[in-house]
Amino acid sequence: MKKIFIMSVLLLFSGVSAQKKTHTVSKGDNAYNISKKYGISLDEFFRLNPDSKSGNLKIGEVVTVKTGSGMPSSTTVGYITVEPGQTLYGILKQYKVSESEIKKLNPGLESNLKVGDRLALPASSISRYSGSAAVSVAGNRNSSVIKDAPANNYTSSGISTDNFVTYTVQSGDTTFGIVNKFAVTLDDLIRLNADLSKGLKTGMVLKIKPADKAYVKKSGDELNVVVMLPFGYESGDSKYRSMSMDFLSGAKLAVERNARRGQKLNIKVVDAGSEATFKNSLTQINRDNTDLIVGPLFKSSILEVLEYVKDSKIPVVAPFANSEDLYGFSNLIIVETNEQTYADRIVQEVKTVYSDQKIFVVADVDGAHANNIRSALMKTLKNPNIQIVSSPSEIKADTNMMTGQSVPVIAILASNNDNTGESFAERMISMSKEVQGIKAFSMYYVPTFEKKADELTQAGLVYIMDRTINTEGAFEKEILSEFNQKYCKTPGKYSIIGFDVMNDMLSRENSRGEIFSQMGKTQIQLATKFEFERVQRNGAYVNTGYRVVRLVP
Repeated sequence: MKKIFIMSVLLLFSGVSAQKKTHTVSKGDNAYNISKKYGISLDEFFRLNPDSKSGNLKIGEVVTVKTGSGMPSSTTVGYITVEPGQTLYGILKQYKVSESEIKKLNPGLESNLKVGDRLALPASSISRYSGSAAVSVAGNRNSSVIKDAPANNYTSSGISTDNFVTYTVQSGDTTFGIVNKFAVTLDDLIRLNADLSKGLKTGMVLKIKPADKAYVKKSGDELNVVVMLPFGYESGDSKYRSMSMDFLSGAKLAVERNARRGQKLNIKVVDAGSEATFKNSLTQINRDNTDLIVGPLFKSSILEVLEYVKDSKIPVVAPFANSEDLYGFSNLIIVETNEQTYADRIVQEVKTVYSDQKIFVVADVDGAHANNIRSALMKTLKNPNIQIVSSPSEIKADTNMMTGQSVPVIAILASNNDNTGESFAERMISMSKEVQGIKAFSMYYVPTFEKKADELTQAGLVYIMDRTINTEGAFEKEILSEFNQKYCKTPGKYSIIGFDVMNDMLSRENSRGEIFSQMGKTQIQLATKFEFERVQRNGAYVNTGYRVVRLVP
């Protein structure tokens, strides 16, 4: 059995002959949900549809959502991160790939590699020749994990050293499209980029406009971080104390690791009390010398912090709160991935295997995600037969009316209840023994999926994994060992979140407090993938990261 982790994405390219794909805008569509539906970034969507940058999509409008790939056909791609001492020649030799092949997979590749550069290679070469944790054994001797190395890739937009917004020209870009994308004038673009007179070229880095300094550090090279958690000592409310203590234990480990590497840090922990007494804690934030605020936990408290620091624009990290009414704050970083993102991905996965099977969706108590999945599938598939059920026991094989024989179905788990998840796994195992071709999908990770992975491969289970540790990874093993040495126990859920959030944010910071210039990096921490996007212009950075696990025979 092989269990394949898709960390950022393991891409299976369909070949150079792929056709351009379009989408007709319907009621409720916007650039964000269309891009998510087809698995492309907002940058890519606006590159394909420059006229849509204004956000004014009209019902009935036809937009482009994918174009043919120029990559070799049938190439499964994985990634490695360049380590100290590695050269291009050494990598070609180690992984048994040709120079022409690596250049096809990495357009614009330079021979002078830098430590931390991310290279695409054939996944088969990584699996066979890697001497690192890129490939490790899990489960039994026949099981393997192909793991995409933690990425340090940047989006095409960035900030230059002289504080200008920059854009790296992509294949297919036009000057008009770039002007429209960034809402600047052609005269200003030419004034900032004299080389444009020689023509627009792929790979050219253009200055677009002066960067909006969301936050400017006042003095010194020490980063001043405030951590706001509801311990409830002053208010006498201990409801969230245990969760806060666990979060802090993970955050402290991240702080210590970064301090050992030379980062100068000044951490102030503030008791955020309860929602009722929260305002009293705001006075402990020095608005003139704070570079980052992690917390608080509740949306109402987040809103109060944003109001309190609105003039200084201090970056605020929300570990748990995620709702659309927070998306308009430009100095807010939202860590929690919206579960609708998971539902959208499951819809994409079902679409790739659907061939007129009956579909069962196991709902949770309120049924919201199940209904959303059903609605999306009704729009995406041709006349599907979809039934929402409250229990996995209600999933039944379909019957061929002509032959009377049982035929396979598609089953989707849209409940985050572990007991329901266990029942779902048992039902899929049982049905896959009776009817060949059962397909199973889950919005959520359930512990029993790991325990019974071999049996679930027969149902081809695909599930979303978030904030779950890959215990076979070298980085993960190192952190778990450090945590155990420090606290004499394994980290719990909130300790993991505390570590991941703090380690990710500190790795994006620098001595000038320019965290927002680093938000284009995709990073995987102990158990969380961080892939931030601005879902609206000058709005909050929202984490859209998750991992997909496929169980294949």
